[in-house]
Amino acid sequence: MTRILFAGYAPVHFLCFLPVYERLREEADVEIWLSGGFRRKGASGEKVHEIEGFYDPFEVTRDRVVSLDQARQMEVDVVVCAHTSDVFFPRRFGKAVQIFHGVSFKNFAVRDKVMRYDVLCIPGPYHAELFRKEGLIREDGPACLMTGFAKADRLVSTDLDRDAFLRAAGVDPRRPTVLYAPPGGKNNSLETIGEETIVAIANDGRWNLLIKPHDHPKRAIDWFTRLAPLESDHVRVVRDLDVVDYLRASDLLLTDASSVAVEYTLLDRPMVFIDVPKLLKNVLDRGAPLDLTTYGRKIGTVASTPAEVVTQIEHGLAAPAAGSDLRRAMAREVFHRPGGASARVTAAVRWAAGLQAELPDDVRVLQP
Repeated sequence: MTRILFAGYAPVHFLCFLPVYERLREEADVEIWLSGGFRRKGASGEKVHEIEGFYDPFEVTRDRVVSLDQARQMEVDVVVCAHTSDVFFPRRFGKAVQIFHGVSFKNFAVRDKVMRYDVLCIPGPYHAELFRKEGLIREDGPACLMTGFAKADRLVSTDLDRDAFLRAAGVDPRRPTVLYAPPGGKNNSLETIGEETIVAIANDGRWNLLIKPHDHPKRAIDWFTRLAPLESDHVRVVRDLDVVDYLRASDLLLTDASSVAVEYTLLDRPMVFIDVPKLLKNVLDRGAPLDLTTYGRKIGTVASTPAEVVTQIEHGLAAPAAGSDLRRAMAREVFHRPGGASARVTAAVRWAAGLQAELPDDVRVLQP
């Protein structure tokens, strides 16, 4: 029996693997194990990972969930991760497969750390070119496979009853809906002018506002508790982990530098970016190839104050086709054949495990 181990430290990591997990667990020749856990600070300031409750929101095989200490003693055929760390690698494994957990224009995934993996499942042509420019596609490096991004498949491949979904979320589906989804990096918009902006949108009163805090912000702030007093009949804090259906139900996305903005291009709807100069400077200081020139925030409009955010939301909802050509172009470049990525990533994992000799025809093998 082929053993595959997935491990992550944030719910979004598993959400990126979930469509692949759902396919693999139906296959008789595969045994899937899950590990990792919430990343916390221990008593002495060290990083620890708590598995308790980590997989509770998901429909998984419970007796295949193991602690990080247990996983590190395992021998598996393939380990799969959606982050660049190697701290979750088991004692012995055949291949390590990287599936990534975001397609942000911050491009933190494009770095040498990925070279510790044997197989890279690259989302599409845009990132393939970035990896090539950074010298990360090498003869002696990982197998670089253009598979697409499995997490985004549902944005284009399934239907959603928008009205029923919004009613379940607690808002009136007859009103335009804005989804606010900031990233988790320090100096993100929720930490700077987010609360003032939420109040400004709420006081304007014309739109629903759904607020989706990041699932593992760098600063340990309990945004769910902090934002609860701002909730009303048209303002709701989203406590679900999976953002995809909220993206599909919204008429406009408000963010600052989150990868959900790039995913939202698949829906070709308007976006407003709250300016976060300190966050973007930190990205550059950390050496990531931040890209604000190719697409970046050009796929929407940028606002610096709560009043400007309200004005730009009004403009975006009044003219939703504005900027459509650029959004569609970005979607074509970032996502390789969206809708079928889950099947291709599954095939790549099986290929890495030696369960199939050939990759599907629509998986592109990238050369230096």
